[in-house]
Amino acid sequence: MTSILILYYSRNGSTLSMAQQIGRGVESVSGAEAILRTVPEISSVCEKIAESIPTTGAPYVSLSDLENCDGLALGSPTHFGNMAAPLKHFIDTSSGLWIAGALSGKPAGVFTSTGSMHGGQESTLLSMMLPLLHHGMLLMSLPCNEIALRETQTGGTPYGPSHFNETENDLSDHEKRLCWVLGVRLAKTALALKAVKV
Repeated sequence: MTSILILYYSRNGSTLSMAQQIGRGVESVSGAEAILRTVPEISSVCEKIAESIPTTGAPYVSLSDLENCDGLALGSPTHFGNMAAPLKHFIDTSSGLWIAGALSGKPAGVFTSTGSMHGGQESTLLSMMLPLLHHGMLLMSLPCNEIALRETQTGGTPYGPSHFNETENDLSDHEKRLCWVLGVRLAKTALALKAVKV
């Protein structure tokens, strides 16, 4: 099986909903599986000690999850136009994988949610791309011929799926579609890359 790691941080559930939709897209592709993982909260005073398996939701990610995936979808709520600190904290621990080139050549995409229409969706997506570029990953955008990208009145950007959550966590039909499209694109690309590495 080709595994796509969907790594996200979600405080209020919107980014989790997006991760689940991306997972549905991944698993609609024969031979691909979605692996959902999250990161623990961090404290402004010191790093929290957390159980390895949360009581609800996806398990916490490990560096081996990242190393062993065939592709990655990275998701965060928008925090002042940037990814949330818990996700950045985990990414900052991946230097060993960078030195080893463990993620180089693997496909990756990004997604975000925000509580305001101009809350920095695109800058957050771009900020999440930077460490992936340093790792040598192949960034996947949303295809320009995707109709939902042109018709959306809520979230959605060429850089990756986004969700505008002003009053509720429910994703719009266009937002769901764009998440699904990213999942399909990551899975198909990862499968194709594995086929040529043999």
